[in-house]
Amino acid sequence: MTRGSAAQQPEKISFLATFGEEKCPEAVEPDEIVVCAAAPEGDRYRIPKDLRKGEEEAAASQSWTSAVESLDEEARPMRPNSCSVVGTGGFTGCTQAMLREWFAARRGKIDAN
Repeated sequence: MTRGSAAQQPEKISFLATFGEEKCPEAVEPDEIVVCAAAPEGDRYRIPKDLRKGEEEAAASQSWTSAVESLDEEARPMRPNSCSVVGTGGFTGCTQAMLREWFAARRGKIDAN
């Protein structure tokens, strides 16, 4: 295609979102295309749904005790008395790990083998 052909792509394409009763603006130039998406007025200052994080909603429904326990378990391998090869003194906690599992099984938090 040459620059002056009729099948040429437009020079400018604008994608806009209108809120509430706003009208979609008209194209200013003859070879401009304007595409509008209508949204409710309440969404004007909101973060778009595809950019919102879903993890925060799940974290809000979790109690502080559960959050602390889960973070404690995530950090346990790096601390002393962790019964692991990672971290300083990790090998020293194997008995404590066995007792934690035993107490958790007694409370019904994990399946007893």
